Amino acid sequence: MNPDSVSGSAADKPPHPHSASRSRVYSRYLGRRINTSEWLSPRQWQRRILFWSGAIIVGLAAVGFAWAADAAFDQFSRLVHESRFWPFIVTPAVFAFLSWATNGVLKSTRGSGIPQAIAALRVEDEGFRHSLLSLKVAVGKMALTLLALVGGASVGREGPTVHVGAGLLYTLGRRFGLTDAASEGRFILAGSAAGLAAAFNTPLAGVVFAIEEMSGAFEHRMSGVILTAVIMAGVVSLGLLGNYAYFGRFDIVLPLGRAWIAVAACGLICGLMGGLYARLIQPGTRGVVGWVATTRARNPVLFAAGCGMALVVLSQFTHHGLYGTGYQQAKSILQQDDGSTVVLFGILKMLGNIACSWAGIPGGFFSPSLAVGAGLGENISHFLPSIDPSAVVLLGMTAYLAGVTQAPLTSTVISMELTANQQMVLPIMAAALLARAASALVCRKPIYRALADVLVKNHQHEQELKRGHRDAEAEEVAARGGAAHQPDSPRAPH
Repeated sequence: MNPDSVSGSAADKPPHPHSASRSRVYSRYLGRRINTSEWLSPRQWQRRILFWSGAIIVGLAAVGFAWAADAAFDQFSRLVHESRFWPFIVTPAVFAFLSWATNGVLKSTRGSGIPQAIAALRVEDEGFRHSLLSLKVAVGKMALTLLALVGGASVGREGPTVHVGAGLLYTLGRRFGLTDAASEGRFILAGSAAGLAAAFNTPLAGVVFAIEEMSGAFEHRMSGVILTAVIMAGVVSLGLLGNYAYFGRFDIVLPLGRAWIAVAACGLICGLMGGLYARLIQPGTRGVVGWVATTRARNPVLFAAGCGMALVVLSQFTHHGLYGTGYQQAKSILQQDDGSTVVLFGILKMLGNIACSWAGIPGGFFSPSLAVGAGLGENISHFLPSIDPSAVVLLGMTAYLAGVTQAPLTSTVISMELTANQQMVLPIMAAALLARAASALVCRKPIYRALADVLVKNHQHEQELKRGHRDAEAEEVAARGGAAHQPDSPRAPH
């Protein structure tokens, strides 16, 4: 008997229910594996592509901002070349306008920009982060910093570039739906690192800065994100500007022995001076800082104009003024160009930086701090005639920057990469660590963290006020409702 005539072929039989169930379970299992896999998940690849694209945008923005900053300061330099008295009109007027412009909707563009990025990283509040890092704030930060350089302000572009980098990546992430707090934090951190790396052409410093200054701790999952963002931004900078060192290449050596006296001298003196600067520009209610806060609160525009005038008056004691980032002066001191600066250039530049910080105008103090450190290092080198002056100047730059920021690793790596020097690693690191300790004697809290704390406290205060208003309104509504439902009191008899 033919079995096919009885039951049909095996292919015509329905599949076993257990086989279909196993197939569905396997499909779900495979889908979960793909979605949770670090290298197969479409969600993870979307984030990577956004990070890489954003890092390229940050690199382009940083390079364009650098070119625009140089062009802006060139305009002011030509004005000064015509007459040293033009700044008496232009600089106070620009300072006054910047103070007025940053008292409204562009308040978040004030200052360096790094405290804003740190505060946004710490507070996982959508409204707060948007107020500090929106695209409007990023564009305003660049425009107002350029205007500050047109007015001759003693500010740098590196801090603003960090702010802009954090804002651009934050905005990009939100634009494509990555709005959870963790994702936003990663975009902010990666954008900040990419911004510093592209601004200085210092990729390693960008990574160290993100670890030491921005996050305060290192999250293992972020290592690849930060590195790829820095690489992308660095490649853009490298392709457009070439493989350059910010101050040029210096073959400087500091042998072991008596020459290390320079390490102790620069670390202690420049660290104390950096800490003093940080202490004077931190918010406070006592002493000089309290007087500045009170006076500025009365009339911020007039106070800013006075700060601009102070910068111009101080500049009259130098050959080329205290205006701009101080890049040319620092480079001339490193190269030991005779007669390029005055003896007290470091002190005068520091006072000019304080005036600009007190005015509250947009702009950073990375480059100006390096210029101050170069001037102080040159002063110290006069007392150490047997040691290479360029080595002492480099140690002074590192130590002062470490004193200001209290971030010794970042200061060390930046100084190494800015001069393409690998032979001074140990002396530079030792000077930075000494400077960090000396700075802490004068200024207990690192400057960026202190300024970020002010932003966070102001936000918390505003939230408490809003909650208080809502509670008061709710109580008032409840009271009115209770009065409406309360029975009429019995009338007294006639």
